[in-house]
Amino acid sequence: MALINHRAREIHFKIVYYGPGLGGKTTNLRRLHDRLPPDRRGRLISIATDHERTLFFDFLPIDLGQVNGFTTRFHLYTVPGQVYYRLSRRAVLQGADGIVFVADSHPAREEANQQSLADLAAQLVTIGMAPEQLRRMPWVFQYNKRDLAGAVAVERLRAALNPGAAPEFEAVASEGRGVTETLRAICKSVLARLASEAPAGAAAAPTRA
Repeated sequence: MALINHRAREIHFKIVYYGPGLGGKTTNLRRLHDRLPPDRRGRLISIATDHERTLFFDFLPIDLGQVNGFTTRFHLYTVPGQVYYRLSRRAVLQGADGIVFVADSHPAREEANQQSLADLAAQLVTIGMAPEQLRRMPWVFQYNKRDLAGAVAVERLRAALNPGAAPEFEAVASEGRGVTETLRAICKSVLARLASEAPAGAAAAPTRA
């Protein structure tokens, strides 16, 4: 749920990058952090696990505008993908305003993608999301590692993971391809949801800064 700081005139949003282990979630955040000007993002924070890292940083988005005179600030998280970190993923999902699902295009990872997506749906129900909240949750799908030889066809990934036709992007996160487009799409979806749910006259649609 978005947090509003009236004194600072800021609205804070939480975006969670979810997906199978080693699918590119961490790489997405590292590339974004590298590309954003220092005055537009916070320090990259890594919380180490035995096999993977959960990362967090926040930044002031560029060209995403304001909502009724409030600056928008997005806090980006990844979650550890391995199955035995289920409780960690559940904790990170608490309060999420939008989700980026990073799918691995390697043919051997198709089942892992589907298992991770099923786990995500189960985790959201476990933390108390009602069906209507799930339906309205902003989602973006990223099909990562498109440079791999024999990468699974986008049409096949879409049919298995994104039958609801949420925004989707092809990416090679290791080269920075598709990471900015993915981020921009989820931020815009989150802002649009906020504007649509605000009482009449209480918030305007996002305007260009």
